[in-house]
Amino acid sequence: MSETLRVYHNARCSKSRSACQLLEERGLAFEVVEYLKTPPSRDELAAVLARLGMKAEDIVRKGEEVYKLEFKGRSLTEAEWLDALVAHPILIERPIVVCGERAVIGRPPEKVLELL
Repeated sequence: MSETLRVYHNARCSKSRSACQLLEERGLAFEVVEYLKTPPSRDELAAVLARLGMKAEDIVRKGEEVYKLEFKGRSLTEAEWLDALVAHPILIERPIVVCGERAVIGRPPEKVLELL
């Protein structure tokens, strides 16, 4: 595989750890982005969403406390959702695996195999 795999990863998430393990078991090299420590920029996140073919609201984790307190029941524009995800990266669904111009959300973790 010539294209670099990038995993937007949260080490506390079992699905994220499982996706990384699947890639490791196949001997694939990949870059890990611990997005809670190093959040993506607005432009980077928009590029990832384009690769996913999704809107920002589609990757919002609605079970998170910050969502319930600040966003539940609100109707936000795409730009406002992007700003919310950049400001509160805990809201970003995980793991997201990017390979070239394609990306998938690794839920279930086996979805990452679609990129191989």
